[in-house]
Amino acid sequence: MHKNKIILVLAPHTDDGELGCGGLISKSIRSGAEVFYAAFSTADESVPAAFPTNQLEIEVKDATKILGINPENLFIYKHSVRKLNFVRQEILEELIVLRDTVKPDLVLLPSQKTFTKTTTITAEGIRAFKLLNLGL
Repeated sequence: MHKNKIILVLAPHTDDGELGCGGLISKSIRSGAEVFYAAFSTADESVPAAFPTNQLEIEVKDATKILGINPENLFIYKHSVRKLNFVRQEILEELIVLRDTVKPDLVLLPSQKTFTKTTTITAEGIRAFKLLNLGL
């Protein structure tokens, strides 16, 4: 892990990154890596009525701060929950901007083996970062 100094976590929803690889994020930061985190849906439509609609955005800001991610390295996009596949091109364009801005050594994505809408982030992430391990 020590060679990966800039890590980008791609999270379809605001809790996917910390639940999926929170330990790796924390360990990497303690080892000197800079971690960036991009969440593509805050799932506002799924928040119970008793909470503010931006509750999950608040929680991801708190969780990533606890993990040690610089708040400036947190990117939150407001795509509708369960509809990421309808905005594939827009997501790809956002990923290309992240690629060119962050210039990560390592990109962490959801598994290709899931059968949910998270596969849109995986597929577009692979497209946007396919040349990363070639050093291009």
